[in-house]
Amino acid sequence: MKTPIRYIFFLFALVSLMGCEDKVYETYMANAPVYMTYDELRTAIGTEDSHPLVKPGKIYFKDNYIFINEQLGGVHVYNVANPADPVEVTFITIPGNVDIAIKENVLYADSYVDLVAIDVSDLSNIQEVGRIEDIFPYTIPEYDTDYRVGEVDQEKGVVVGWQVKEVRERIEQRDYPIYYYDSYAEMATDAGSISGGVGGDGSAFGVGGSMARFGLYDDYLYTVNDYTLYTFKIDDLEHPVKMSEQSAGWGVETMFIYDAHLFLGTMSGMAIFSLEVPANPSYLTQYTHITSCDPVVVQNDLAYVTLHDGGWCGRSVNRLDVVRMSNNYSSLQQIASYPMYSPRGLGIDDELLFICDGEDGLKVYNAADPLTISSHMLAHFNDIQMLDVIPMGNYLFAIGDQGFRLYDYSDIQNIQLLSEIYVTGQL
Repeated sequence: MKTPIRYIFFLFALVSLMGCEDKVYETYMANAPVYMTYDELRTAIGTEDSHPLVKPGKIYFKDNYIFINEQLGGVHVYNVANPADPVEVTFITIPGNVDIAIKENVLYADSYVDLVAIDVSDLSNIQEVGRIEDIFPYTIPEYDTDYRVGEVDQEKGVVVGWQVKEVRERIEQRDYPIYYYDSYAEMATDAGSISGGVGGDGSAFGVGGSMARFGLYDDYLYTVNDYTLYTFKIDDLEHPVKMSEQSAGWGVETMFIYDAHLFLGTMSGMAIFSLEVPANPSYLTQYTHITSCDPVVVQNDLAYVTLHDGGWCGRSVNRLDVVRMSNNYSSLQQIASYPMYSPRGLGIDDELLFICDGEDGLKVYNAADPLTISSHMLAHFNDIQMLDVIPMGNYLFAIGDQGFRLYDYSDIQNIQLLSEIYVTGQL
């Protein structure tokens, strides 16, 4: 019996459709990725004599120098030996950079998917001395949320930007992590200059702010992303070695190292890891709160945690929590909570607590009594929005979307603004 020809055509069409059912295409306006090749990424470390401060990120202090991250671009370096007159020294080009840490004369930085080690002993002649490739997750920059994200081809390189245009591609959506920003030791003093103490005497480690995701302890560098804690051994400074990676929880945002312990600020609380064995951080416990963004700083047996809402940070809560820690940080108890406007970074120096409270400005409190902090505000600078601070003895380094500020708080009743570095185009 012969098969009717119409059935042959039907079977042919059916087979064709089955073979193409996973290759459906559409045309639409999208964020099309702009790439930097891996070869370009890995030959890009260098310096510029001058570079405008355009989109400041995190800050770091060491040896009379303040290092200011230019989001995804590199690091500005200023000499602040004279706090009233910061001097621009150089700009270190590091594509995809968000965080840094410095031990002795080697600066460690993320560069998109890589970790790089840079010799900064001579700031006029910096040298890349080490690199671990493809160690961090493939991450993309923020994009125009009015449009979908076009197909990303990781083989082409890292995504450095977007171009909104018409694209035609298969219907397939893959989610990538996004670089998010919040728009985000005792020191001796002498005659108005910064010297001695942490960093000033050439000591091993520099100091980061409360928004940092890089930290140093002993011969180890620790870094975190949203979910993972990485441990690198850096006893040979120029050749960092990855030791391990482990789960750090969910929504990890910040890292603070104190008293051989690692405190992670997460969107659900504060996680604590012991560094008794530095090569293998061990989880101890966690302080839990409702979903929000929350950097952490620690002094003695108290942790200070700011929570703020908005965007991806979750529910509407803006406050400062004070948590008492006992039994070698294994037992946690919230002892106080204070409403805030929209707090971001914070810093603690003895009895002084500094809080960047969004549009309500920079606030300074006497925190000697953790149960009455809100009743002891010492200063309020509501003319500037700061995102993070580093208090160092008598000096406060502050960074925000509008630029950098340096304050002298040696007389807490008369805190003085000594100098500013403005973002380009702002007064």
